[in-house]
Amino acid sequence: MIHLRALSPKPSTLNAEARTVEAIVSTGADAPRPGFIERLNLKGADLSRLIGGPVLDGHQNQSTRDQLGVIEAAEVRPEGLWARIKFRSNEAARAVVRDIADGTLRGLSVGYSVQKWRETTEGGQTVRTAEKWTPVEVSIVPIPADPAAHFRNGEYTMPNNETQSTVETTTETATRADANREIRSLATLANLGAEWANAQIDAEATVEAARAAAFEAMAQRQNETRTRSARVEIGTDHTAPDVVATRAGEALFARANPTHEISAAARQYAGLTIPDLARDCLRRSGISTTGATVDTLVTRALHTTSDFPLILGDAVNRELRKAYQAAPSGIKQIARQTTARDFRAKSAVMLGEGPELEKVNEGGEYKYGTIAEGAESYKVETFGKIFSISRQALINDDLGAFTRVPAMLGQAAAAFEAKTLAGLIEANPTMSDGNAVFSEAHANVTEGSVVGKLGLSAARLLLRNQTGLGGGKINATPRFVLVSPERETEAEQALAEITATTTDAANPFAGLGLIVDGYLSESSPWYMAADPAVIDTVEYAYLEGAPGPQIESKAGFEVDGMSIKVRLDFGAGWVDHRGMVKNPGAESSE
Repeated sequence: MIHLRALSPKPSTLNAEARTVEAIVSTGADAPRPGFIERLNLKGADLSRLIGGPVLDGHQNQSTRDQLGVIEAAEVRPEGLWARIKFRSNEAARAVVRDIADGTLRGLSVGYSVQKWRETTEGGQTVRTAEKWTPVEVSIVPIPADPAAHFRNGEYTMPNNETQSTVETTTETATRADANREIRSLATLANLGAEWANAQIDAEATVEAARAAAFEAMAQRQNETRTRSARVEIGTDHTAPDVVATRAGEALFARANPTHEISAAARQYAGLTIPDLARDCLRRSGISTTGATVDTLVTRALHTTSDFPLILGDAVNRELRKAYQAAPSGIKQIARQTTARDFRAKSAVMLGEGPELEKVNEGGEYKYGTIAEGAESYKVETFGKIFSISRQALINDDLGAFTRVPAMLGQAAAAFEAKTLAGLIEANPTMSDGNAVFSEAHANVTEGSVVGKLGLSAARLLLRNQTGLGGGKINATPRFVLVSPERETEAEQALAEITATTTDAANPFAGLGLIVDGYLSESSPWYMAADPAVIDTVEYAYLEGAPGPQIESKAGFEVDGMSIKVRLDFGAGWVDHRGMVKNPGAESSE
């Protein structure tokens, strides 16, 4: 039973001084969705998270500024889901209170997550009823999904049998004036205009008929403009495929990685098997799953829904990223990351040192300075692989299929980047000035020695004496020492902190960072690098918007199951030779 009542411009429960108001935030009324009608069973509402929960501005939750207040109390009453709202004392919330007081702001909407659906058919239309659901926030909105949600005008009393109003008999017990006011309120809430309201009143439409017409008009407007947001309609219960994929994909990833702390948004999918996820995708698409076998569920979900492949792809991507990020190249510490807009050659502009400041006499003119420029270039290229997860693995709920191969490909992507950067350093390519990176002309190669005090001193001196394009000193400061694994122990000893009792015993190189890269194939040479924040050396780039390995997934046709493509758009090149010094190395005397 739905109790219908007219909305007065100012709710009598509003206490402007205390900043509180009572409201019916939902009556469980039908809400049109693409392909089905959504309905809330108020008796199945879990209010544990709503009491003390936030009151938001239009379901926005990106900042504390979006919160207008809190829910002090909530309960299910004959009228609907009742709540007492306490607004904040800031100006934004006070402005909302003023708008509620003068009757210009009336819409409310509840945001919720659903734990259990019941699917039925009424008059040929699919109806999905939320039997178990959890409201988590209430929002002040211009157009609510439930037109009967409103700020209350006082205590509700159950009508007696003579005045009891039901959806079917509203006009039998309500006066025409009451019905007209209700219709005009519906028109205001649904933004349908006075002309629509007058047409309903002239036709002597019942409140229920007017409500149905309002829903139909709102649905038609949605189909025509495609501008209504599902977020405004249902708050945090997003049904967009990418949102579902992110949450369900995380839950699937958590099953394969028990140490992963699952987010609150993904908990509704926690513990679901792969066939369970397939069933959920089909139901959300309005496809009946009654009596369907596991084989049928998986096959249909792969080929008739977009959600299911996205969910599986999200889980694979998380596993791949986990492996990729576990072993990054150490050389990235001395390189600079950037992006490329396309696959054409990318020019890395090299700026010289800034011009010296010159004295300006009283009344004199300032002189223009110039900065010399040079340029190196490289380009981003595409690398990748395709692998498949079989239909049998999906039916068997084989979590290993989502861990083994993606992990190997993630490790392979990280290794590829590391090999590329190490190879770039060892290749010693010719730069735009016609000289190799490490060359006598660039004054960045020392005599061969072990990683020790003398060798480090010589390398540091070469770095300090580097000059810019304009011929001035750039005073590059050493920051890292790069070695192969064969020189790791030697370098650790050379850079170790020493508790010195005299100045002569102190280690002047203890503050340098050590980078050991296993992909340096030449065991003898070692390198000293400046801080990349001060001067560029090596630069690496990803295609804009695609850092690291990316995946695409689709249902297989030639092969049963799902195909997943892993793609890496990556490139690297030298920008400036002045930030690194090479020592050819020498055999240790030990």
